[in-house]
Amino acid sequence: MLRSFSKSPIAILVTGITIGTIAGACIAMAAQPNMQEALGQLQAARASLVKAEANKGGHRDRAIGFVDSAIAETRAGIAYAR
Repeated sequence: MLRSFSKSPIAILVTGITIGTIAGACIAMAAQPNMQEALGQLQAARASLVKAEANKGGHRDRAIGFVDSAIAETRAGIAYAR
């Protein structure tokens, strides 16, 4: 049995706005390939720093801290754009 849907202009408008909002959100999330790539590279850099020997006069640990900050800022930028 087929179900009939309302064809009132208001129902059509509300449906269109809802679909448009969902589609726009999906596009905004997907439209940040550079930020996503940067995040992946920062995470890879952090993993390499963690694997490095610790005898670097504290510079390795400071670098890890800077990379952690960069990761947080990149994630914040991605979230802001959503």
